[in-house]
Amino acid sequence: MIITNQTVTLKRDCEAIAVPAGTKRLLSAGTCVRITQAAGSSYTVAMEGALFRIDEADADALGLSGPATEAHTPPAFSERMVWDQLKTIYDPEIPVNIVDLGLIYGCEIADDPEGGKKIDVQMSLTAPGCGMSDVLKGDVEKKLARLPEVKEVKVQVVFDPPWGPGRMSEAAKLQLGFDLDYGTNSNSFGPFPILR
Repeated sequence: MIITNQTVTLKRDCEAIAVPAGTKRLLSAGTCVRITQAAGSSYTVAMEGALFRIDEADADALGLSGPATEAHTPPAFSERMVWDQLKTIYDPEIPVNIVDLGLIYGCEIADDPEGGKKIDVQMSLTAPGCGMSDVLKGDVEKKLARLPEVKEVKVQVVFDPPWGPGRMSEAAKLQLGFDLDYGTNSNSFGPFPILR
């Protein structure tokens, strides 16, 4: 994960998603933006007092190189591969991946009767009214669907139990400057363990 504070001028028109509203907006070429976060497969930029998420496919609009494409044989499917992919998805406002943030409540992997794998994910958000719900859900679906042997991905956004800071991993708490026991003194976060 890289956090930057670099100001750049957009090289071309670029589609972006307003954070936290989750609405699409076209940012015009020549607009100055400040990159506040470059993590996972997206960039968070600030412009005119607002935050926007730009996908890695549009990195060239920021004057950066996009994702590297390598021709190689994909490794065999594994559960570790699923968790590694989930850890490449970052909250656009908090520089922590969704696994360490505690947003993944469950992940079930099963064999598809017609061959391949099915993945069912239950995830939450840090706030029930977050407009980024469909964006983050879409990121999970898209990234997991790219894995070898995966035939079906279902993602359900749930709010019971509600997310709380006690769900964050120790690494996330340390990264954000919290004490390790931050958020764990309340039983209001439900019976789910922190996923690592």
